[in-house]
Amino acid sequence: MSDRADTDGAGDGFVTPPPAEPGDRVAVVAPSDGAAAVFPDVLDLALERIRDRFDLKPVLYDTAEADPEELRENPEMRAEDVHEAFRDPDVSAVFATIGGDDQVRVLRHLDPDLLREHPTRFFGMSDNTCLASYLWTCGVVSFYGGQLLNQVATPGEFPEYTERYLRRALFEGSLGDLEPADSWTDDPVEWGRDDVRGTRPAYEDGDGWRWDVPDGRAGETVSGRLWGGCLEVLPWLLAADRAVPDPAALDGAVLALETSEELPSADEVRRKLTTVGERGLLERFDAIVVGRPQTRNREVERTDERRRRYRADQRATVREWVREYNPAAVVVFDLDFGHTNPTAPVPVGGRVEVDTDERAVRFP
Repeated sequence: MSDRADTDGAGDGFVTPPPAEPGDRVAVVAPSDGAAAVFPDVLDLALERIRDRFDLKPVLYDTAEADPEELRENPEMRAEDVHEAFRDPDVSAVFATIGGDDQVRVLRHLDPDLLREHPTRFFGMSDNTCLASYLWTCGVVSFYGGQLLNQVATPGEFPEYTERYLRRALFEGSLGDLEPADSWTDDPVEWGRDDVRGTRPAYEDGDGWRWDVPDGRAGETVSGRLWGGCLEVLPWLLAADRAVPDPAALDGAVLALETSEELPSADEVRRKLTTVGERGLLERFDAIVVGRPQTRNREVERTDERRRRYRADQRATVREWVREYNPAAVVVFDLDFGHTNPTAPVPVGGRVEVDTDERAVRFP
């Protein structure tokens, strides 16, 4: 395992934790929900892929197999598992099993000095937006993605796109150029009934990214640190006033946004963006990258036309309300991070370049 973290030369105190090496131990924790205990076969598939595809040794911490109700009642327990994983000198990465809806309760129990002192690559998304933002305020880069149950344990074959970018996030100094996925899926899988090893979700052809470049910004390359995550989670941080960067620290940064399996309506997206805007944050960003939205879940099925309309409505709403607060921001839609598959784990706190000339997104 490498013993050196990179201060990427920007002079602003951010540290990229050292990369893993084949044969390293990696921690498996549940800082949010306890679904891994309910669906052990899904967790087993994720652990098998971590071992076989990446030659890493996953170590399950107490929360990873704890009863969901026990976890919900014990935010201190979840925080302590995070501490133990970061503090362990033999652990080179920490994987969250899944997201949830109450990780904001864990943040008050975290020790920022400990996390700064032992920077470790953390992988998680959705509710793990909370921990990613907390690490951002500690100056530690983490990765929004690579979550075990719903990304590493994608049913059927392991997507080459997910494996490629997760490998870079684990073992390399940067994610490099981000490419659009050739195909994608938001086909919901019923873990309790389906054979996760053999049931391949239905994929559909990718159609690239959509760019919204304001007048006068064409040909520019925006460069800044990435902050953000799940749009449903960010207002919880703002309401609790926890793990929220100083607005001035976001000047010139790039905002990452995506929505969850709760399928928020256009009005709900508008209200949440208003919350971020009225806090004085939306106006700070030079660019915004938006993940492709999930359009259905286990309870909601839609026709292809309604799914297309849902995506179009969300893009239009994001565009309108970003422009309300920040007319000059470059906005790129339908990137492959978040709740659809396959995904790239994007570095929260890492530097990103949004090139309007070449229509490229890079993580140098």
